[in-house]
Amino acid sequence: MNEKEKTKLPCHFYSASPPKQSQPYISDCVPSNSFTSLSLSLPNPKFPVIQDLVFFSQRETHLSIFVFAEGQSDPYFLSNPFHFCLFLNVIVLDFVVFIFESAIKPKTHIKFCFFHPFPDLGRPDPTQTRAKMGLFYLFRIWVLTICLVFQAGYGFYLPGSYPHNHGVGDPLSVKVNSLTSIETEMPFSYYSLPFCKPQGGVKDSAENLGELLMGDRIENSPYLFKMYTNESEIFLCKSDPLSADDFKILTKRIDEVYQVNLLLDNLPAIRYTSKEDYVLRWTGYPVGVNIQDVYYIFNHLKFKVLVHKYEETNVAGVMGTGDAADVIPNVAKRDSGPPGYMVVGFEVVPCSVMINADSVNKLKPYDKFPNKLKCDPNTVSMPIKQGQPIVFTYEVEFEESDIKWPSRWDAYLKMEGAKVHWFSILNSLMVITFLAGIVLVIFLRTVRRDLTRYEELDKEAQAQMNEELSGWKLVVGDVFRAPNNTSLLCIMVGDGVQILGMAVVTILFAALGFMSPASRGTLITGMLFIYMILGIAAGYVAVRLWRTIGCGDSKGWASVSWKAACFFPGIAFLILTTLNFLLWGSHSTGAIPFSLFVILLLLWFCISVPLTLIGGYFGAKAPHIEYPVRTNQIPREIPAQKYPSWLLVLGAGTLPFGTLFIELFFIMSSIWMGRVYYVFGFLFIVMILLVVVCAEVSLVLTYMHLCVEDWKWWWKSFFASGSVAIYIFLYSINYLVFDLKSLSGPVSATLYLGYSLFMVIAIMLATGTVGFLSSFWFVHYLFSSVKLD
Repeated sequence: MNEKEKTKLPCHFYSASPPKQSQPYISDCVPSNSFTSLSLSLPNPKFPVIQDLVFFSQRETHLSIFVFAEGQSDPYFLSNPFHFCLFLNVIVLDFVVFIFESAIKPKTHIKFCFFHPFPDLGRPDPTQTRAKMGLFYLFRIWVLTICLVFQAGYGFYLPGSYPHNHGVGDPLSVKVNSLTSIETEMPFSYYSLPFCKPQGGVKDSAENLGELLMGDRIENSPYLFKMYTNESEIFLCKSDPLSADDFKILTKRIDEVYQVNLLLDNLPAIRYTSKEDYVLRWTGYPVGVNIQDVYYIFNHLKFKVLVHKYEETNVAGVMGTGDAADVIPNVAKRDSGPPGYMVVGFEVVPCSVMINADSVNKLKPYDKFPNKLKCDPNTVSMPIKQGQPIVFTYEVEFEESDIKWPSRWDAYLKMEGAKVHWFSILNSLMVITFLAGIVLVIFLRTVRRDLTRYEELDKEAQAQMNEELSGWKLVVGDVFRAPNNTSLLCIMVGDGVQILGMAVVTILFAALGFMSPASRGTLITGMLFIYMILGIAAGYVAVRLWRTIGCGDSKGWASVSWKAACFFPGIAFLILTTLNFLLWGSHSTGAIPFSLFVILLLLWFCISVPLTLIGGYFGAKAPHIEYPVRTNQIPREIPAQKYPSWLLVLGAGTLPFGTLFIELFFIMSSIWMGRVYYVFGFLFIVMILLVVVCAEVSLVLTYMHLCVEDWKWWWKSFFASGSVAIYIFLYSINYLVFDLKSLSGPVSATLYLGYSLFMVIAIMLATGTVGFLSSFWFVHYLFSSVKLD
């Protein structure tokens, strides 16, 4: 295909109505000239169907998807099922991008355009297309579809992480995030301290829902760089004389070990310190230091920016011709100029340099300081005193690095203790897998032997066995008797399905790379949206379980759906509101703004509740599960037990806790110690093992209770696996006492315990649901496998 033919590719808008005969050309399909390109390469170049798949997404008002295909093996590419599979993958892959982008810019519209090089062939008869297809062709379609999905994590960049090309001398602006401390766990605004402010005023950067919920407040800063231009002794500003309040809050933040967090091209500033033979990595730098009751501030910053030559993705080489050249930049135009660079590293060295405030009276911001400033991170010499101003300066050095763009986050992910982390997780996985296998084998052999012995007996022997022996066979008339607080059990199971589904989908997406640390806030945003969408599953499971326990009676399904939509979100809203009042009182940026509160309430009542009611409606229409045996009118008396059954239920949570506690340490460290958590693949495996162990533990305890003629298994099966939440909460208290022992103040401790309580309630509902559903299936299978009178 020559260049002239490429410029006349027709554009099909996929909608409910068929395309018109006169198709618009590419110049008519492109809405504007502002695009961000995302390139997806196929894993196997031998596929003749398509060579390059190129997306162009405009971030302002549209989310446009353009697919360019060339080199088809047959002219029926647009009509066969592969077209549909490929188009479906396009929608699914970019819809994730759209969800997160719409959190920032809600007024986003989707437009799909499909380009192909056969404008005059038209659409063939569908019967001819079906006749051409064989088993091999279907196999080729699905292989390519699966490869496209699995390769997607390696083929494109998520929003905000696409390489930025900066020419030499181009301005680079540093942004600031909230001040953070592991001793208080309360973030504060950067400009709550007497730091230099930008000349144009403080402006907030675009933040998504997850960033706001995490307490991030990203703002512009006065630090300005020029790409690949080294500068030294740059005067930034002289603060006003410190008032009593400024001096008090500044010394307080120094005592509480608050860190300043800077960002350059979405990369946090990283600081290296050496301790004995180890090199420690830290994000951010401390506000100051207290030495012998004298407070020193780090007023001089030495920056090092690592850059790498820009590597053109050659997207424009595919489509940057003809009419499209106006909207898609051509590569050849940039090759003639000086090379561009990408920021691949951002390091900072804080120094405390003694500067006389009177010596900078005639200097303006960004002027060169007249004297040489010596930055020694091992010494401090700038004390802060009430009534005296502080002079801030900085220097920046650029260094070309071999680090490529996809690897620029490796420095943040390679935190200390990585080897111990991996070894501990692998050891835990092997032990738990071995233990779970033993439990499963013993349990299956015992149940099968019991069933086999009972089925081999004739009726008279069965009656004699029933009189002589006790066991699960004697509770046949009571095993499906409705439990106490039936509606509450159905609501908790429905909410547990919703939480478990959210965890599975979120961790899976994170493991595939869709929620990388480079996309700040997407993890929380994704969890929130996935939770709301899965309200359908919560309503469906809760109502169908309600109808099953009620023997098909659908009366009251709307009430159950409404309660399922409000139970866990109501608990979360109560906890977060209480904690938010504490944060508001402390003027922390971790407090959820009132406007965000309104947005969360609207998302709850306008999206989550209706979806849950819709799921409940489908659950009311679905057939209920038939019991294999009838329930007696008079309940059977439960024999007295030597030990309380609830004691065994509470102790059962230790086995699921064993699968989780090692990974829990790293998760807690990520949340409360400011470390980056990145092994989502291991977390996904641990979660699968947790689900398996919860199911096995609940099955074993349910069988044990039935064997001692205890037919009240419903709630016990739920809490047998849900009791792991108790041990997680106890572990959280242990972590607070021994690992966060520097946590200062009752407010910080209350925040920690409040968030921990919120977490363990969610874990209890999810793990309890796994145990209950597995036990329900087991009891139903057990009593339908043998004939009982």
